[in-house]
Amino acid sequence: MTSSPVTFKKLAPQLVVPDVVKTAEFYRDELGFTILGYFFDPPVYAMVGRDGAEIHFGKADKGARLQFNETIRRGLGTDIYIWVSDIDQLFEELSSRNVEIVEGPFERIYGSREVTVKDCNGFQLVFGD
Repeated sequence: MTSSPVTFKKLAPQLVVPDVVKTAEFYRDELGFTILGYFFDPPVYAMVGRDGAEIHFGKADKGARLQFNETIRRGLGTDIYIWVSDIDQLFEELSSRNVEIVEGPFERIYGSREVTVKDCNGFQLVFGD
């Protein structure tokens, strides 16, 4: 009996943040995501989605320091990479909102055009096409 290989269906990275509601609302209001849900009252977990991309937020312990990849790998510390269909259109959208654009659109040596932004907590997101 042979079996088919397992298919990965979806990926949902989780960021640990001090305030899941504030973070989910930032992703909704500034990055165009939809809030998919909150868990517990007060919320300690939230999920947002936009098209095929989903990101989850877990509440950090009180007094905990956030860990950004940029602090341990300067210049290459992307926390989340999201592929999009049209980077120029996304850049126009983000430019009209309250989003800290770090770089871009920029053509990379590997052929991808990218825009790098920081979210309300300082996590670095790279969008590429």
